[in-house]
Amino acid sequence: MNIVAVGLNHTTAPVALREQLSLNDCGLRMALSDLAACRRISGNGDGQPRLLESLVLSTCNRLEVYAVVAGQPKAGWRRIEQFLADLQGLDLEELRQHLYRLDGQAAVKHLMSVAAGLDSMILGEAQILGQVSAAQAEAQTAGSMGPILSHLFDHAIHAGKRARTETEIGRHTTSISHAAAQLVCECAGSLESVQALIIGAGEMAEIAAQALQDRGLRQMSFINRTHSRADSLARHFGGRALNWYHLPAALATADVVISSTGAPHIVIHENDVRPGLVERAGRPLLFVDIAVPRDVEDSVGDLPGVELFDVDHLQTTVDANMAQRQAAIPDVEVIIDQETTRFEAWLQGRQVLPVLVELRRRAQDIASAELDRYQPHLEELDPIFQDKVTRMVNRIVNKLLHEPTVRLKASAAEGNGVEYAQAIRELFDLDVVTLSNAPPLIPSPTGNGTPIEQTHGEPISANGQS
Repeated sequence: MNIVAVGLNHTTAPVALREQLSLNDCGLRMALSDLAACRRISGNGDGQPRLLESLVLSTCNRLEVYAVVAGQPKAGWRRIEQFLADLQGLDLEELRQHLYRLDGQAAVKHLMSVAAGLDSMILGEAQILGQVSAAQAEAQTAGSMGPILSHLFDHAIHAGKRARTETEIGRHTTSISHAAAQLVCECAGSLESVQALIIGAGEMAEIAAQALQDRGLRQMSFINRTHSRADSLARHFGGRALNWYHLPAALATADVVISSTGAPHIVIHENDVRPGLVERAGRPLLFVDIAVPRDVEDSVGDLPGVELFDVDHLQTTVDANMAQRQAAIPDVEVIIDQETTRFEAWLQGRQVLPVLVELRRRAQDIASAELDRYQPHLEELDPIFQDKVTRMVNRIVNKLLHEPTVRLKASAAEGNGVEYAQAIRELFDLDVVTLSNAPPLIPSPTGNGTPIEQTHGEPISANGQS
């Protein structure tokens, strides 16, 4: 079995292709159902490999399919490539030009990097971690995911969380709108009593308003050439919608003005601001112009009590923040290496787990048979002493199996587990179930604990202890 990944993202495919292959809701569920059907060998005998487990990660900037393949990675890649082409009737050869193909450790580390935000269009962005978690949940619901991908995604999500809590990869905003909100906080301090005026009703204005509200600002007014759009934002944020002719009066009462219109020219002139300064009686006024082209005339910043910042001022902050995120990449890569190593140790251990389970079952069967054989004699003993004899036999079994279990797990972690497991199978003549038919593994809730194999209703831990 091999772990494989096939995908495309913003670096390998144009937006037109990414749009065609974007999956969500019903489309995603249908795709997962089709992939789940790939567990079975095709009825027409075409020899295509089975995808024992599969998962789809679909966002606006990427579509990736992760799978556990019963066969060689290249065969698995080809089957996934055909699946992606069939989604929208795309030409397979043309599609292949935009795909990347990974297997084994490379696929594992790629997923870790995605979850940690290293492979995002915006370095360290937080949204991808939720999207990875959602993809795992969708695959679990669809029944296309099995123990290996479940454990892999647990580790990837854990790596993503560690990256954001232990490093600076996601702590410094790289959004102009968020930088504007941050600047307002730095200049105004507490925002509880601050009155903000948002000019414009596009995406950047909305993001800035949300960022200000998240930082505690409650009093917001919205002005836009199209009043209905200002009204929509006002209702969303619990603010006021004003008509454009209210602009001079609104400038006289506001403490902070964030302007982000799509106008091709200046919309706020010095003469719009100057009349209101008398009413302000020296109360400071902060303009943050995040529009390109700029909305606010340069000379506004020369008025008494007025400060004006434009997108170039904010870009300096954004660039500095991006540099801090980039400086955190080596620290994130250490976390990725650690989580990759832990996952691979688990995967290696899982290769020998069926042997350990069967070895323990064989030993327990022998112990039980011997106890049954001497049961007539045990019945002559006191019940308390009978119990002690039974417990003693079980303890002997556990102690005898403990050292081989520990050593076999250690060998598996070093990559030698298969050879040692085969030796144990031959020495003890064990009939071991293969991993493709093995009972499901119950992953640790934290994603990094000791897994437990469920065997005929009896939980047996990975260290051989029941």
